[in-house]
Amino acid sequence: MSRLVPIFAAAALFGLTSCDGGAALDPMAGFGPDPVLPAPQRSLIPVVNIAEAVGWPEGRTPTPAPGFRVQAFATGLDHPRWRYRLPTGDILVAETNAPPKPEGKQGGLRGFFQGLVMKRAGAKAPSADRITLLRDADGDGVAETKSAFLQDLTSPFGMALVGDTLYVANADAVVAFPYQTGQTRIDAAPRRVAGLPAGRNHHWTKSLVASADGSRLYVGVGSNSNIGENGMDEEIDRAAILEIDPATGARRLYASGLRNPVGMDWQPDTGKLWVAVNERDELGNDLVPDYMTSVTPGAFYGWPWSYYGPIVDERVEPANPDMVARALKPDYALGAHTASLGLTFGEGEVFPARYLGGAFVGQHGSWNRKPRNGYRVIFVPFVNGVPAGGPEDVLTGFLNDRDQAMGRPVGVQFDARGALLVADGVGNVIWRVSPSAACGS
Repeated sequence: MSRLVPIFAAAALFGLTSCDGGAALDPMAGFGPDPVLPAPQRSLIPVVNIAEAVGWPEGRTPTPAPGFRVQAFATGLDHPRWRYRLPTGDILVAETNAPPKPEGKQGGLRGFFQGLVMKRAGAKAPSADRITLLRDADGDGVAETKSAFLQDLTSPFGMALVGDTLYVANADAVVAFPYQTGQTRIDAAPRRVAGLPAGRNHHWTKSLVASADGSRLYVGVGSNSNIGENGMDEEIDRAAILEIDPATGARRLYASGLRNPVGMDWQPDTGKLWVAVNERDELGNDLVPDYMTSVTPGAFYGWPWSYYGPIVDERVEPANPDMVARALKPDYALGAHTASLGLTFGEGEVFPARYLGGAFVGQHGSWNRKPRNGYRVIFVPFVNGVPAGGPEDVLTGFLNDRDQAMGRPVGVQFDARGALLVADGVGNVIWRVSPSAACGS
């Protein structure tokens, strides 16, 4: 891996673009329960194809699917990434970005130039470390109240309310706050519930969901590397979903081998936990597809030694055939390098009935594929609790005619009135998608 450093650096300096990683398949070949998995395409120069972050011009919005409309629910935010709906209907938004890397963990020249890549993609600004409350009291689909709900956090991401306790997943710990219905600000000091793997934080986001009875918390923790190149000692309790007992702070591995598990939600027909996972890089334009999968307790999903079940990644040393033999195949591929981050299941009575129980996925978009992939919100229909069809566009138009990113979708969540909210971390907007016939409902 070290011999890539000077070449990657040159690519970053001269246009942030490099080799094409082999002929790209139709992007749709990387979707579904049985995606096309071509032979790996390895090269000395990684594919780097950044969509420069430029933001939205005045009056411009993403493009909704036919029969839907989109409006700005809230604007002027600072890198909104994740959101959570309180029982009051208020929406909490994590305005957040990566924490600083500790001394000696910046990744040398390679890390420096990867930082340049992320800056160009709009993902390198200092973190606001804030959760903001948005309130649409008059029901017009626009939040007229925007207030700082929690401040001075540590790259916050996932949130979950259990009774009168609000849990927040910071980059380094799950913390808890007392919550009173209707309040617009919390000034209480955080109570530490459980520490989380931190340090280098190659993947820093920590998603969070609670079990139906509130007795357990589930936290998604991404890997500290692409394929373990920083050493497996840095991967303890990473590339995993952790189960935490909020009463004691005790934690255990719930599922592992998930390179970067981000969006999590409970499928309403089966009660199973599902997760959206970002897979590994530098195997070409069409490997490895991101995916969503139901989560089997105690299961292993391959990272770093294999992908899509038993397909061995020959780059990983030493090999581990015993772990490869355990690896489960994911349920549904979401396309190569789409950076599928957001995941929520259809609910409410505003969207047509066919959307109930299906998966809505926010695809942040590729930085390492030619041509680009993602930059949209999709819907995957479910029947009897499992995927039952191809992806359908819900919200597109995040790239302009110069292939620059006006926005990049991240978290997705239904509001109390049944519209879909989409956090846009480049446009600094929360978009609201609703059927045309139900505007403002």
